[in-house]
Amino acid sequence: MFKIRSLVTALVLAGSVSGAYAWEALPTKAPEPADNPTTAEKVALGQMLYHDPRLSSTGTVSCASCHNTMLGGDDNRPNSMGVNAQTGGRSAPTVWNAAFNKVQFWDGRAASLEEQAAGPVANPIEMGMKNWDDVVARLKAIEGYQETFTKVFGENSISQENVTKAIAAYERTLITPNSPYDKYVNGDKSALTEQQVRGMNKMAELGCTACHSGPAFNGAGTYQKFPVNSNGYFEAQYKFKRDKGRAEVTNKPEDEHMWKVPTLRNVALTAPYFHNGSVDTLDKAVKLMGKLQLDKDLPDEDIEDIVAFLNGLTGQFPKQSMPTLPGTPGRVAK
Repeated sequence: MFKIRSLVTALVLAGSVSGAYAWEALPTKAPEPADNPTTAEKVALGQMLYHDPRLSSTGTVSCASCHNTMLGGDDNRPNSMGVNAQTGGRSAPTVWNAAFNKVQFWDGRAASLEEQAAGPVANPIEMGMKNWDDVVARLKAIEGYQETFTKVFGENSISQENVTKAIAAYERTLITPNSPYDKYVNGDKSALTEQQVRGMNKMAELGCTACHSGPAFNGAGTYQKFPVNSNGYFEAQYKFKRDKGRAEVTNKPEDEHMWKVPTLRNVALTAPYFHNGSVDTLDKAVKLMGKLQLDKDLPDEDIEDIVAFLNGLTGQFPKQSMPTLPGTPGRVAK
């Protein structure tokens, strides 16, 4: 029903924007699994865990360190920094609207937010805990967490499963609707400038929306090869092919350089760009996508129009009040 309504809206606006593509506004509520319904208490617990650096071996790195909800949901670094100043090879994806991804991580190795939340904690470069047993033991030693987990999940409920369920429930609230684009699609023709509408049309005409489709502009769980077209000049500069993408998970040759299609929501706030964070500006990223994916040398005016439209995908961020974490009076949590 929602998709049909969006298509009708697009056709109504056909006088100013192409009606050939079903432009969709972002839903204001994310889907949730049956075994992890969202409750206010669970979200509050998840927010605490998301911002607690004690889930890392050094007590210095939290989920929010790399996926900062005070920014665009990432850390604006080419490669995120984990414990002991270690860096990985990939750029942190935004957490905003991640609930609309059907798979998580650049290579899609996690099928849900719950599964994704389990990974970084025990990753030696990211949060560096030896294993989840150590994480659970540390949380059990914090009286405030014992009380809160009991309220949300019941007695003796601190476990890997419930930690990741709480974090995922919080992440499902991180939605940014009501961007200028959303307002435009919902009928306010003044919400986008003429230049942004030109960029919107150009996105459809060029075929950008073949991959960046759906209300989150993320292809709804699809993968795409990048780069499609080899270019030695750009490869020497940006080294896109050093990482084999999904093939690092599947070990299948056909998955080499296949990547989850990232959301374009709030893309103006998430520089640097691409899986390795090698491109520092949005206009340069658009130029590279034109050449490497579409084999087109985009004119400067088209790039400017598309960048203007992408700026129109910056939504309204829900207010975030930082949680008070449960303390350990007179001692440290070990």
